[in-house]
Amino acid sequence: MKRLLSFFLCFGILIFWSSCRNDFEFTPSKGQLEFAKDTIYLDTVFTNIGSSTYNLKVYNRSDDDIVIPTIQFENGVNSRYRMNIDGTTGLEGAQEGKFFEDVELLAKDSLFIFIETTIDISTLGGLENQFLYTDKILFDSGNNQQDIDVVTLVKDAVFIYPSKDAVTGIVETLSFDVDGDGTPDETTLQGRFLADDELTFTNEKPYVIYGYAGVGAGKTLTMEAGARVHFHADSGIIVTNNGSLNINGALSTDQETLENEVILEGDRLEPLYEDIPGQWGTIWLFNGSENNTINYATIKNATIGVLSEGDQNATNNKLTIRNSQIYNVSSYGILGRATSIRAENLVINNAGQSSFAGTYGGKYNFTHCTIANYWNNSFRQFPALLLNDFIVDENNAVFTNDLIEANFNNCIIYGNDNPEFLLENEGDIFNYKFTNCLLRFDNNDLQGNGNYDFDDESFYVGNVFNEQPDFENSSENMMRIGADSGANGIGLSAFASQVPNDILEKSRSASPDAGAYQSVVFDED
Repeated sequence: MKRLLSFFLCFGILIFWSSCRNDFEFTPSKGQLEFAKDTIYLDTVFTNIGSSTYNLKVYNRSDDDIVIPTIQFENGVNSRYRMNIDGTTGLEGAQEGKFFEDVELLAKDSLFIFIETTIDISTLGGLENQFLYTDKILFDSGNNQQDIDVVTLVKDAVFIYPSKDAVTGIVETLSFDVDGDGTPDETTLQGRFLADDELTFTNEKPYVIYGYAGVGAGKTLTMEAGARVHFHADSGIIVTNNGSLNINGALSTDQETLENEVILEGDRLEPLYEDIPGQWGTIWLFNGSENNTINYATIKNATIGVLSEGDQNATNNKLTIRNSQIYNVSSYGILGRATSIRAENLVINNAGQSSFAGTYGGKYNFTHCTIANYWNNSFRQFPALLLNDFIVDENNAVFTNDLIEANFNNCIIYGNDNPEFLLENEGDIFNYKFTNCLLRFDNNDLQGNGNYDFDDESFYVGNVFNEQPDFENSSENMMRIGADSGANGIGLSAFASQVPNDILEKSRSASPDAGAYQSVVFDED
């Protein structure tokens, strides 16, 4: 009986409550909507590539439940934008995503509008390589109309991508001589080799690469000053047997835009992705490629900035890299495997493992380089600099290869861990030397190892240990050194004469500092 009385009591309260409210009585909007933004900026997009989704929050601050008679784009069905309002796409057909009727909004409530676009720049008219496309979202009409601007910069680009079978959906993969037996081998790398008329990247348009762009035997890929190269996920460049890569950037007058440098990064242009590591694969200098040069380049947000394999006994260095920066890589800035690299005025920072790793022996000569690692996204296993002369296969068998030489002259090797260089050898020939460098190493456990006898001038000469480098802002990859740097004035003039100007063309003649930059006095602001 008590349960029955409770039921009737609750039912009566429900009837009374619902009869006293007007929740379902909507009044027309009177042009008093409020918006979280007055303009929606969709970040720069490439032609025919869909944008990210952006949102606009719309508020009803009144005490009335309202209905917005129409929400639409000013350009109507011809708008290049599309929107979704709280999960709905509006009218069907040509007006889907463009036109909405009788959108209800409760008192003191809000709704979300999601906006995105895909634009073919060739349909916008004009001859420019970029176009500022605009539209408006109109709320209601007549005297009650309110509007929000929508703005997107669209860039034309050169797209390089492998073919895809229309029936099977299979994407083209690269075939080349992997094992050195003279016969092409099938690989699982999606991509294709560049045609002869694609082997020069200019600064006229950005390049967008899907899969691996291959440089074939006897071919050279040249990137001219100011070129911009963007890679999709799991994409990169591979230079195969007898092929070469020449990146020919130049000093920029504006260190923010880097107008003359060659910049290689991911294809997501939104600010959110500006410093996200691991967005693309690597520049892969495969065994047998030759005479690769990189000058005035910025390589960022890759998995491995540069992967150089083999050819440690080449007459010329397999890779010569100068006046360049590698940042925000999820694994290694440069990974060398039994290879030969010469580096001058090179800056590497923020790597998920090592900024530079010379593995399985090889030949390395670094002068006036800043090899730093202030990675803070996760735990990293290795220091900024790693050198070893061995590999271990899946059966735990150890194979060694000579470390012919590894010379670090007038360099900074530092980071947010300790120690920041590690030397591991299993074979007989393991030659290295640190001369007039600023080094981070304070580890009593390792100092018992013969590789860390800092009094042995066969391996260590004129170095400074554990003094602060006074970087401008290592978390933002601003790696200039200040007036209080432990690297100031410690460089050896003999090496400075080989690289007489720093990465910004500032002279080292007076008093050479270690690292890629001569010291400056930072602005107080």
